[in-house]
Amino acid sequence: MDAVTAHTTSGRGHLYGSVLDTIGDTPAIRINRLAPKGVELYVKAEFFNPAGSVKDRLALSIIDEAERNGSLRPGQTVVEATSGNTGIGLAMVCAAKGYPLVVTMADSFSVERRKLMRMMGARVVLTPRAEKGLGMYRKAVELAEANGWFLARQFETDANARIHENTTAREIIGDFADQRLDYWVTGYGTGGTLAGVARVLRHERPETKIVLSEPANAQLLGSGHVQARHADRSPAESHPAFEPHPIQGWTPDFIPHVLQEAVDDRLYDELIPVAGPDGVDWARKLAKTEGILTGVSGGATFAVAMQIAERAEQGAVILCMLPDTGERYMSTPLFEAIPEEMTEEEAALSRSTPGYWLG
Repeated sequence: MDAVTAHTTSGRGHLYGSVLDTIGDTPAIRINRLAPKGVELYVKAEFFNPAGSVKDRLALSIIDEAERNGSLRPGQTVVEATSGNTGIGLAMVCAAKGYPLVVTMADSFSVERRKLMRMMGARVVLTPRAEKGLGMYRKAVELAEANGWFLARQFETDANARIHENTTAREIIGDFADQRLDYWVTGYGTGGTLAGVARVLRHERPETKIVLSEPANAQLLGSGHVQARHADRSPAESHPAFEPHPIQGWTPDFIPHVLQEAVDDRLYDELIPVAGPDGVDWARKLAKTEGILTGVSGGATFAVAMQIAERAEQGAVILCMLPDTGERYMSTPLFEAIPEEMTEEEAALSRSTPGYWLG
């Protein structure tokens, strides 16, 4: 088959009734230039979801289940605390379904996230970074109670892991149905991806080792310290092992209840810490070497996957989660070394021919 024929398409074969119908079925993409020889390394590219992250799945699940059980009334305002991706996903879902949305978010997270949510009609209430994730969480609770709004509760709701059990995990099982899958690598934010996928892998692919990662300077799980909780499953206090870290979307300053299932039932085989700068470095390498644009969380997960790949047996097959796209990190360290103006080399190229020269 020639190159032209190989890259022609004939459409998806059906029409979509809503942008929400396009959530899921994200591709597992082979890494060809960075992977060590003798190992097959794939990434599950969650930025193929319509709002650019794995949290599109969660956002749709929360709203759909709340509509079915009657806890969300027509036209009722939705409120949630988020580092960005869940808020962006909820903004998309609420816009498509006609719900007002208020997001609470610490002011330490990237400006692009605020703008994306506001672009889709959400109101964004910022909280002081010194109050960390628990501060924005408590603000969302206050607003919900004061106004009678629907609190999405991404950190506690059963709808979180369930959507990954029903979609993300099924996609992985289907994509790797006829071949090995030796390792599955992920980080955690709420813990929903880990808990939902691990339920299925433990049952249907028990040979697959599940590798979990967290920031090296915020090892909440690695510390062994038990998270204090209220009766409603919400965190009672900030976790003592937490420190601010650059891996946005990962590891808030408490262990979410959704993640606790994976801890209690030992749904992972290995826990590997990763430094934030390594996440930045590997995200840049993925972009430059494979043409795959992901954020710092994706880079950090990939850094751990590369550690596994370097020590894995010949023929091993590894799947790494990439939670989101890199474009919502423009104002973060991920892009700080990327120049806006022409470099000397680019300026020299401009001067090398006579026309359209910018001095």
